[in-house]
Amino acid sequence: MTSNTQQTATNRRTGRLITVAAGTAGALLLWAVNDPWAGHDLLVRQGGTVQHVGPVAVAVTALFAGLAAWALLAVLERTVRHPTRTYRIITSILLVLSLAGPLAGIGIGTRLALTAMHLTVGLALILGLPGRRHC
Repeated sequence: MTSNTQQTATNRRTGRLITVAAGTAGALLLWAVNDPWAGHDLLVRQGGTVQHVGPVAVAVTALFAGLAAWALLAVLERTVRHPTRTYRIITSILLVLSLAGPLAGIGIGTRLALTAMHLTVGLALILGLPGRRHC
């Protein structure tokens, strides 16, 4: 690899890492505004139990989504002709499907907060991970 190619790869990785971190930070900010500051517990039904959505769950979920999206994009960049377009189509479909998750929230406030978190992370990853390259 030439020095210029190495620099481009490093810049791309750095930008993608920042994108994953920004999506995670955005979700945590929404959690903080809705849970402790507003005095509104984010509760979801899972199976027969009710669970509190805490900051660790928010961060781990957002990071997992970010790293999975990054891996998908890396595979597409090596295997398809228009990786950004293909990535955005796949991830947009996955974002829409993931919006069923907030329906497990107890109360409209929780559902809205969880939906906002999904959209924040999803849109950051869909728009930010590919960077400025198009097609």
